[in-house]
Amino acid sequence: MVDVGTDPATRKRKQLTRTFGTLREAKAEYARITNRRYEGSFVEPNKITVNEWLDQWLAKKSEDLEESTVYSYTMTLGRVRGEVGHIRLQDLTEDHVEAWMRWALREGRVRGGKSGAGLGVTSVEMSLARLKEALNRAVARRLVAMNVAQEVTIPRKVRKAERRAKAVVRPWNVEEVHAFVRAVKDDRLYGPVLLSLMGLRPAEICGMRWADIDLGKATLAVANTRTLMGNKTVVEKDTKSLAGERQLPLPDLVREVLTCFRAIQVAEKLAAGEKYEDSGYVLVDGLGRALNGRQLRERAYKVMDEHGLRRVRLYDARASCFTYLANNGVPDHLLARWAGHTNVQTTKHWYVKPDVEDLRPAADTWGGLASVSPPIPQRV
Repeated sequence: MVDVGTDPATRKRKQLTRTFGTLREAKAEYARITNRRYEGSFVEPNKITVNEWLDQWLAKKSEDLEESTVYSYTMTLGRVRGEVGHIRLQDLTEDHVEAWMRWALREGRVRGGKSGAGLGVTSVEMSLARLKEALNRAVARRLVAMNVAQEVTIPRKVRKAERRAKAVVRPWNVEEVHAFVRAVKDDRLYGPVLLSLMGLRPAEICGMRWADIDLGKATLAVANTRTLMGNKTVVEKDTKSLAGERQLPLPDLVREVLTCFRAIQVAEKLAAGEKYEDSGYVLVDGLGRALNGRQLRERAYKVMDEHGLRRVRLYDARASCFTYLANNGVPDHLLARWAGHTNVQTTKHWYVKPDVEDLRPAADTWGGLASVSPPIPQRV
């Protein structure tokens, strides 16, 4: 029997009793526990399961996270719970985590309670990251001695195989953007779609209010977002980050189209009378009801399909926008400000994606390096 600390609730000392076959074994364990208590590394035995700890961890994290982020954490950890959630936290090993990772990559896409195809590398990586974060907290709380998931990583061969098999959808180039603008210009949602081509996130467009737009000064303020959580619930909140809260100038075309769209909505309100829902949002249907990101995306896809355009995500219009701005000399600090990023490296890494034609000027410039001037003819 050895003292292992004080119960914070009762302030009474806590004792641990262990039984061994020999006095030598008992003394060795007594010395080990005493030494770890002295070092501050002793972990008291407990019966908490992985699922129970994840519940506690998520409940604490939810105090500081947005609702949509908590939902994302819940979904990513849900992929882990079914395989290892029943295991006692202190019994969880690196082999358990490694086995879960390989199962998830092989057949982790569960539908109707049954395993199916494997999850993508990014999905598995996100789940691993959340599990590691939760286990790090368990170490800090002295619930476990070490983070057994810390060194578990997705094999490089698996990453390479997915990259080879996965078709990368390129953002639209300038010609494709022009074709889409021509195709959508007669659509009722022409104005909101142009905001996508300005590089605004879909959630920012959905949260945009007419109060945020000054058509006279040709400016808009990004200060509010509406995100679809779980493809069902709309969550309204402020911008993704402090840098995301920004003011942008309206290009002439966008101001003109939004002015027309505002007039259309005024006419729709007069026609609908009391049925009109004056929500104040820019992206609304004919009765003034706010539309969500899925509805905007489906509308854009319909235009693409009807006009035979290559289908890309509406979100990828950000990449088309920032690639074009970067190629045409917009300075880095202005590019990041327009995108709503604190660091321009984020903008350039994720959203500036030049294609082969964008590199053509570099090829022309290179010609000056290797070209040889024609010889000057000699006079006879």
